Amino acid sequence: MSIVTKRSAMTLFSNARDHYSHRVRMVLAEKGVTADLVDVVPGKEPEDLAELNPYGTMPTLADRDLVLYEANVIMEYLDERFPHPPLLPVYPVQRALSRLWITRVEKEWSTRLDLLMAGKGRETVLTKARKELRESIIAISPIFSEKPFFMNEELSLVDCCVAPIFWRLKEVGIALPEKSTRALHKYMHAIFERDAFRASLTEAEMEMRE
Repeated sequence: MSIVTKRSAMTLFSNARDHYSHRVRMVLAEKGVTADLVDVVPGKEPEDLAELNPYGTMPTLADRDLVLYEANVIMEYLDERFPHPPLLPVYPVQRALSRLWITRVEKEWSTRLDLLMAGKGRETVLTKARKELRESIIAISPIFSEKPFFMNEELSLVDCCVAPIFWRLKEVGIALPEKSTRALHKYMHAIFERDAFRASLTEAEMEMRE
């Protein structure tokens, strides 16, 4: 991956298929920040990850003496540590609204995508999650006709949360109707063609949409 070009003080433990890890990789790429990327296979976590993160979860970021886990915490840290380009609005109201959108994405989309990506459990549960995720995305698709990015004139951390989810829709068997989600398809095409987004993809993620 292009975000990993040399040894540095910053290391990201990342899972190649995990959309939470993808969020952080996308932020790093948008910021042009170099980090050592450690690709962690679930069940084969390296010993140093257990020493850094008591939960052994991905993504985990080690920046000198600082260790952070939980994707949204890492993303906000990176946005403050490397302020250009800013990925959260300047004004408190807009920042709060962005955080609220991220919370909604977690509750309404991420949890369902997690079930589908894991592919475990009863088929009725998976079918229900697939239907609910698809319908929720279709319902919100008109907002993408209002501004070039997710409720914003500039790319933000919200986009860094939703883009990895949209990238995985094909992988979990979700197709969106072209006619009623035209603005959303345009948004996805624009995001997916960004140099930073392409740089954030792992080989496993590239294969998701081949």
